[in-house]
Amino acid sequence: MTLSGRVALVTGASQGIGRACALKLAASGATVAVAARSQEKLANLVKEIEGGGGTAFAFPLDVADEEQVKSTFKSAIAQLGKIDILVNNAGITRDQLVMRMKRADWDSVLNTNLTSAYLCIQQAIGSMLKQRWGRIINVTSVFGQMGQAGQANYAASKAGLIGLTMAIAREVGSRNITCNAVAPGFIETAMTSGFSEDFKQNALKAIPLGRIGTPEDVANAVAFLASDAASYITGHVLSINGGMLMG
Repeated sequence: MTLSGRVALVTGASQGIGRACALKLAASGATVAVAARSQEKLANLVKEIEGGGGTAFAFPLDVADEEQVKSTFKSAIAQLGKIDILVNNAGITRDQLVMRMKRADWDSVLNTNLTSAYLCIQQAIGSMLKQRWGRIINVTSVFGQMGQAGQANYAASKAGLIGLTMAIAREVGSRNITCNAVAPGFIETAMTSGFSEDFKQNALKAIPLGRIGTPEDVANAVAFLASDAASYITGHVLSINGGMLMG
């Protein structure tokens, strides 16, 4: 599943799943543009990729800022020549029961998790159409498939990503561009590290494989969907949840 000659851009690449995806895509041969808000973390990631023999470039980006998205993609394409693979991974949580949820917390989660994916796709699609090859991979969540109390904003944003994935897949399939999603379950990241031990133990009881997932579990699936080995898969949501949700 070599990605030699391909250029990938990963949002939210400074930590967690995004970081693992960037490392895996680079290890598979792609040149990787890593984008996130933390310049320091991005610089360290670029050094790590280059230390492993890969090629990476850092692009500081707040995906909730439309003008930043436009300028960052313009810069990335100017510097790297194209974007073959787009991984929309950036995401945040602002958890609260819906009766107490502030409108600002609803808007920030929807803007960062869902609207940013639309903006990034819009900026990358021209490059993919020009070369008649592309891979768009949206990182959704098991909670976008089954819901979660206290996460109405997050679940709605991730469910929206699934609908976006299918719509884009239908729009661009004739141009040899695929659009898929991965739906991680309970993954050990900075976002989940703050959960209580009781919560983690209860979550484990719902996972048939009996373990919490790793960012690398997700990155392996993303690299597969980005490769020619997945050329006949589009509009699909690949669940990576240890059996937490089936069907």
